[in-house]
Amino acid sequence: MSKHHHTYLALGDSYTIGESVALHESFPYQTVQLLRKAGLSFLAPEIVAKTGWTSSELAEHILHTSLNESYDFVSLLIGVNNQYRGLSLADFTDDLEFLLHKAIHLAGNKADHVIVLSIPDWGLTPFAAGRDSASIRKEIDRFNEVCESAARKNQTHFITITEDTRKAAQDKSLLTTDQLHYSGKEHAVWAAKIADIMRSLSRK
Repeated sequence: MSKHHHTYLALGDSYTIGESVALHESFPYQTVQLLRKAGLSFLAPEIVAKTGWTSSELAEHILHTSLNESYDFVSLLIGVNNQYRGLSLADFTDDLEFLLHKAIHLAGNKADHVIVLSIPDWGLTPFAAGRDSASIRKEIDRFNEVCESAARKNQTHFITITEDTRKAAQDKSLLTTDQLHYSGKEHAVWAAKIADIMRSLSRK
């Protein structure tokens, strides 16, 4: 029998592609590296993400992108640009439901092979200087409540990374030179959480 090579699809925005960091430092690539070190065979992650994408833009792109019929794992991190642009939470809720159903379908209808990540809090970055960080925090928290609720409803995993990103207020090594996006060091924190889930499921 030939060895199974696991596949991983990462859906999202600038945080998923690792804006301002080298490709291998983005969390999807770091996740795969951790899994390979654990002795699992993983192909390079497939990434469908773009800086600035909202949930509806990601959904629209997925509908017009040629993807594999299924993947072993799918991650979803989306919503920061909805919050940044002041878009409706109700519309985001609808978009997220569509995206989760699509992600589950792409994960071979295995909901527990889909991992939703919470939205980072950019309001504590130098980029946000002069803005109301408390207001941004509240809005991000509201969007994340929607993400967690949708994940639970659809029986997918939900990983909280928001509090980790808030540490960037004191630790600038967690940020890239653009003072908005997160460094490979912070991506490694997210990757470790994702890899833990994938590792346990891969060995079942």
